Amino acid sequence: MAKDVKPTRKNLMQIEDRIELSERGHDTLEKKRDGLIMEFMEILDQAQDVRSEMEADYHQAQRAIDMARAMEGDVAVRGAASALKEHPEITTQSKNIMGVVVPQIESTKVQKNLEERGYGVLGTSARIDEAAEAYEELLESVILAAEVETAMKKMLEEIETTKRRVNALEFKLLPELREAQEYIEQKLEEQEREEIFRLKKIKAKKEEEAKAERAEREEAEAAEITA
Repeated sequence: MAKDVKPTRKNLMQIEDRIELSERGHDTLEKKRDGLIMEFMEILDQAQDVRSEMEADYHQAQRAIDMARAMEGDVAVRGAASALKEHPEITTQSKNIMGVVVPQIESTKVQKNLEERGYGVLGTSARIDEAAEAYEELLESVILAAEVETAMKKMLEEIETTKRRVNALEFKLLPELREAQEYIEQKLEEQEREEIFRLKKIKAKKEEEAKAERAEREEAEAAEITA
């Protein structure tokens, strides 16, 4: 890149401006990267807690459904499940974390009371109610886990993108610009030295010419006097 740039004062000023702008951008991106990493670590801790809770809810739901099947039979359990009239509803919104848009998942009609589940109270037992409640809690945990892990994935992608931009500035663009700056400065110094040397030669030549002219005049004057 350096040798492709003409060594002029104008290009030097433009490169110095680009260096200053790139350094400011580099500092800003570094701060953004560090801030994103801190946010990501918080979300990661939250994701680990949510996953642990989801796994615990899953095992609890499995125990509850196994108990309901053992006590009431598969037919009764399936009948209670098919009686559900209102299914859970999910809506998504978004929030901004340091320029990263992450989803917010809101759910309704997940946890229900006995009447909302659709099956008759007399035709079922507490075991089926416990299983239904356990799976409702599990579904809530799954929705929360989906929200947190999606946010974590988006944050991680943005961190990687920001890191690549920081590295591109730090290890490619800025070194190339500084190399070009150094090249132009060296060439301008060489041109300045050459110009000074040329001016000195011109001055010396003029002094020699003036000295020769004086000598000629003195010789002419001397000749006139002797004549």
